[in-house]
Amino acid sequence: MSLTVRPVTRAEHLAFVADRSSASHLQLPSWGDVKPDWRAESLGWFEADGRLVGVGLVLLRPLPKVKRYLAYLPEGPVIDWAAPDLERWLDPMLAHLKGLGAFSVKMGPPVVVRRWSPDAVKAAIADPDAHRLRDAPPTSEEPGALALVDRLRRMGWRQTEPGGEDGFAAGQPRYVCQVPYAGRSLEDIQRGLNQQWRRNIKKADKAGVKVVRGDHEDLPAFYELYAETAERDRFIPRPLSYFQRMWTALTAEHPDRMRLYLAQHDGEVLAAATMLIVGGHVWYSYGASTSRRREVQPNNAMQWRMMCDAHELGAHVYDFRGITDTLEESNHLLGLLRFKVGAGGGAVEYVGEWDFPLNRLLHKAFDVYMARR
Repeated sequence: MSLTVRPVTRAEHLAFVADRSSASHLQLPSWGDVKPDWRAESLGWFEADGRLVGVGLVLLRPLPKVKRYLAYLPEGPVIDWAAPDLERWLDPMLAHLKGLGAFSVKMGPPVVVRRWSPDAVKAAIADPDAHRLRDAPPTSEEPGALALVDRLRRMGWRQTEPGGEDGFAAGQPRYVCQVPYAGRSLEDIQRGLNQQWRRNIKKADKAGVKVVRGDHEDLPAFYELYAETAERDRFIPRPLSYFQRMWTALTAEHPDRMRLYLAQHDGEVLAAATMLIVGGHVWYSYGASTSRRREVQPNNAMQWRMMCDAHELGAHVYDFRGITDTLEESNHLLGLLRFKVGAGGGAVEYVGEWDFPLNRLLHKAFDVYMARR
């Protein structure tokens, strides 16, 4: 018997994900408030007896000049992905979204396929024959995830690769770097830092770097460094209003949903970062730094403070978010991978994002439109 999918209130949505630490911050009702170009709706999956058994935040983006929508569930929905009868979950969702005027549905099942330990990633970087992470043997593999991939393909879903940096085309990262915290003491996590990290933390402390918590009024200071980082690393920055809206929306939902950290030296802010918290999952979200006074190592000091605070919160994972899967020395993102792995992070591959074209012509037209952007 199929499930029923219908809209739920924000309170119902939030209560359901509150008991599930695996839910992404991108599947919270507040995330819809961060995206004003999209129309947001909270969906609920109901059994015949009225029990709520799944939720999802769907973002609806209108196609230019047409009252048809792209429906997007980033890192969601929050359903039983191990269910043998997945059609029972996804078919009523597709029918509901088609009824809303969706021409295509994109989702990102929060299901892990493979993991590489920090040592396995370091070995892969050093291996001249390994050009991508998938060329290196994983530390562990999830057979259920590989079965899920086959089932989605048979159901007509298409796996997509992330596109550019800006807007929707960026998608969500398929590869992330995570430091496992569950059952570990802070001393154990500290032992997981490589020698360079430990040395840099001591150097920052000796130089007098202070890491403090910021607030809404400190976002312009963060943004100044973020804009400098964007220019240096060649990506298109989001506007300051995006981060102000993000702060307002997330902290209204929960006062400790989003944090801002600032690394200061002699009264000057040298690095800043945002941190997001949902249950036992803590994410390092956006980071920024100046090229000035790098020798005092503000980034290592700031990250270590954030990692310590995450442990104090009872986190089961500290998530560094996206990493490149390219291991080529010529790739400018390899340095960022080394930095994150140096903190004791392992690489994690998710099943990625999947599309279901409800109207193939409009789906193809939208792909062309996004490519031109």
